Amino acid sequence: MKLSLATRIFLGYAVVLVTFGAVSLFSVAELHRNQLEIRLVSQGYLQLSQDAAALDSFHTNQEKDTERLLEEGNAETRRALIRLARLYVPSLMSERLNDALARAREVRALAPPGEVPFVQDLESRLGELAHRYPTYGRAAEAVFTVLASESPPADEVTRAATELRQQENAIGRDIRFLRAALTNRIRERVDGAEDRERRTGLAIITLSVLAIIVGLVATAWSARTLRPVRTLIEGVSRIGRGDYSAQLGVRGEDEVAVLAREFDAMARSLQAREAQLKAQAEALMRAEQLAAVGRISAQVAHEVRNPLSSIGLNVELMQDAFEHATFDSPDEARETREILAAVTRQVDRLTEVTEQYLRMARPPRPSLEPTDVTEVIASVLDFSREELERAGVEVVRELSPEPPRALADEGQLRQVFLNLLRNAREAMLGGGRLTIATQVQARDVVVALRDTGRGMTEAVLSRIFEPFFTTKEDGTGLGLAVCQQILQAHGGELSCQSEPGRGTTFFVRLPRA
Repeated sequence: MKLSLATRIFLGYAVVLVTFGAVSLFSVAELHRNQLEIRLVSQGYLQLSQDAAALDSFHTNQEKDTERLLEEGNAETRRALIRLARLYVPSLMSERLNDALARAREVRALAPPGEVPFVQDLESRLGELAHRYPTYGRAAEAVFTVLASESPPADEVTRAATELRQQENAIGRDIRFLRAALTNRIRERVDGAEDRERRTGLAIITLSVLAIIVGLVATAWSARTLRPVRTLIEGVSRIGRGDYSAQLGVRGEDEVAVLAREFDAMARSLQAREAQLKAQAEALMRAEQLAAVGRISAQVAHEVRNPLSSIGLNVELMQDAFEHATFDSPDEARETREILAAVTRQVDRLTEVTEQYLRMARPPRPSLEPTDVTEVIASVLDFSREELERAGVEVVRELSPEPPRALADEGQLRQVFLNLLRNAREAMLGGGRLTIATQVQARDVVVALRDTGRGMTEAVLSRIFEPFFTTKEDGTGLGLAVCQQILQAHGGELSCQSEPGRGTTFFVRLPRA
């Protein structure tokens, strides 16, 4: 059967389109599958692994505190340690176990059917730990009761301590087994993802080669059919070589012109799809980097925070002791108090840094409610008024007459504005003007904070939202990254404009209530 020119061209075009469409659909499907796998590992198993590590670290510290309590000879010190343990240990451990159980339920909702039994087993083990912990608490309370006396009987201390250590050893084994199970599961999933990625890459290459071959065959067929139309032949060849920017621009209403326009549309579609896939790959890479930074930050923060708590407690005990101590001279007493105060300040600073690391690693979910942004700004300015006045910063308010109400978590929003105000103050070392303007748009509320500081170069401006990037000598590089993270969780964004020597403007955009 003899086919018309339009039919032959259409058949060639259809074959090429179906082939490239199949390759594109396969690529998108595999990318989606890998995204689900990464989500299960990064938002599920890795978070559970961090929770298990936190439980292990906390339990290890409890064991050390128990040994210290048993070895402590001073009755007053023992009572102080017992009061502290009774105040903090049960609630913190229960809270951590409940958080881990809640996260395990969330992971079960994300997990594919093949992973549900493993997650259910994790829930069961966490539940057993939660049920076992009251028994441990009673054993610990028995030890506390015996050691609270001035001269505890040795046999009672030995009996209570033996029972407590047995409970501690059993709980420690369960926690370590839980960590090992999670670690092995993560390794299995990662290995499986890597193997699937290799096979997917090979399949995509094979399908791409097949698509190119089909395209070349269709191009040759069309060239033979439309031999006089050299322009169309050259354009089809460029498309076949992967140059999706090629546009034939053939005018007319005949079959050749129609075919040329269809090829132009196909080239634009493929170019847009290629740009979309590239953007998705870059976004996925950034997400993986932030997840890795978050895991490291959480581990470091947990390892540092517990020794800091012990140091802070010891400094407080020393301060209490120095209140009743005698010194050779008032100068010596003042110097001692100044040294302790300096240690306390440094401990507080390190504690704040570790909290920033933890907020970066596991940001709290915002509780979104209609919030008057003007009132939040006013309260933050009142809180920072003395700090700004000492720095010689003049605050100019250009607030919208219409109350800008946004869907926001007031506490987290205060944290964002406080961080931006401090950055502006530090940028204006010799004083300056800080202008705060609000604007109500159709769907958003925009707050602009404009300072007259030294500004930033393009190189610095392109990296200010990267975690751990800072231009300050004593900065952590987490402030703006945390602010961006908070606003993105609100459905908003944080952007910046700056020129060296002409100041900086930060724009806070929030969804309107």
